[in-house]
Amino acid sequence: MWLKWGDMMKQESLFEQQSQQNSPLANRVRPQSIDEFVGQGHLLEHGKILREIIDSDQLSSMIFWGPPGVGKTTLAQIIANQTKAHFVNFSAVTSSIKDIRKIMEEAEANREIGEKTIVFVDEIHRFNKAQQDAFLPFVERGSIILIGATTENPSFEINSALLSRCKVFVLKQLTTDDLIQLIKNAIKHPNGFPNLEIKVDDDAIRLIAQFANGDARVALNTLEMAVLNGNSHDHQVDINRDNLNQLVNTKSLRYDKKGEEHYNLISALHKSMRNSDVDAAIYWLSRMLDGGEDPIYIARRLVRFASEDIGLADTRALSLTIDVFQACQLIGMPECDVHLTEAVIYLSLAPKSNSAYRARLDAKSDVKKTGNEPVPLEIRNAPTKLMKELNYGKGYQYAHSTEDKVTSMKTMPPELEGHEYYHPTEQGNEKRFKQRLEYLKDWHVQHDNE
Repeated sequence: MWLKWGDMMKQESLFEQQSQQNSPLANRVRPQSIDEFVGQGHLLEHGKILREIIDSDQLSSMIFWGPPGVGKTTLAQIIANQTKAHFVNFSAVTSSIKDIRKIMEEAEANREIGEKTIVFVDEIHRFNKAQQDAFLPFVERGSIILIGATTENPSFEINSALLSRCKVFVLKQLTTDDLIQLIKNAIKHPNGFPNLEIKVDDDAIRLIAQFANGDARVALNTLEMAVLNGNSHDHQVDINRDNLNQLVNTKSLRYDKKGEEHYNLISALHKSMRNSDVDAAIYWLSRMLDGGEDPIYIARRLVRFASEDIGLADTRALSLTIDVFQACQLIGMPECDVHLTEAVIYLSLAPKSNSAYRARLDAKSDVKKTGNEPVPLEIRNAPTKLMKELNYGKGYQYAHSTEDKVTSMKTMPPELEGHEYYHPTEQGNEKRFKQRLEYLKDWHVQHDNE
């Protein structure tokens, strides 16, 4: 039986309504305009650059960079709603170079008739170099305006040539207050929970917001689960702090062992220990461990820290961290967490000196500048007759044969005599090394010209 056009449209509308009701809450209540958008005031308040660009429809290629659930995709959809350009939306997860080339050909054809094409690429960091390169000539010619969304640092994940042609907008993690507003908006939204009256107290809303940890999607998914599992009667659902406990007992930590957050957290740990802030150091260590970081990686970094930032100020630091490294290899997680904590506490409170680290850098610089300076003949070995005939080892002075266990023999290449690399501090044990160094300098002043 043939359906009339009006009946077909009615059936399609019913299908769309059913599809909308079955979609996740985050999709049902997604903002359609900037005024409905929550958060990112530094970009979207009146007078801010991104707000002006969107309102005036004067778009150029851009990258939205921020953690999950802060509105990157939503912003792209708002732009799609407001722009007069042709808008193409696809995901880096499912698209191939063939798909890209087809879209680029269509965009080029549109450009020739005066129509702009905006291409939104979600999770653009998942595209490999070849896929990203496929965009470059079309961005350069103006065939497309590229909008990419990424949770990863664009400096690491996006080709420099493509990145240089895009404006990067940094979206910040949503605050608890942002998420509270978002949850309240979702409860009142006509597509949120139609035919249901949601009774929820402020404590419960704040608990959901705090649990979401800056992620709007987590907040809305938690709210939806709370509604589905709440106390329901006569189209009314009651949600309170007590019946939320099972949903919010484990907070999800954002951590990528190969991404930027990995480097951010190890940097935070290192710099907290360097600054002798023991509590901050313990916190950052815990963030890494609870995020699933390999304890061996952390232990290896602690061994490095022991020499780079403590060095001779406390010679026990290096042996302690090696002990902890071996303990981590021996028993692994979760038991080795206390060993790592012990090491972090010790390193944080130990006296600090970077003199060994600086000595290595300064000597490395001289090696690079001067190249292969010959070893003075006096301190060369002479295991063969030929070497002895060439004066290898001639004039060598054996320090142990002298009363002071030091001689006036020159052991530095002539071109580098007078260069000093080790400058001890007065921190911890290093004060003794400084005193010894000063004694040796005085000895040479008195004896080198005798």
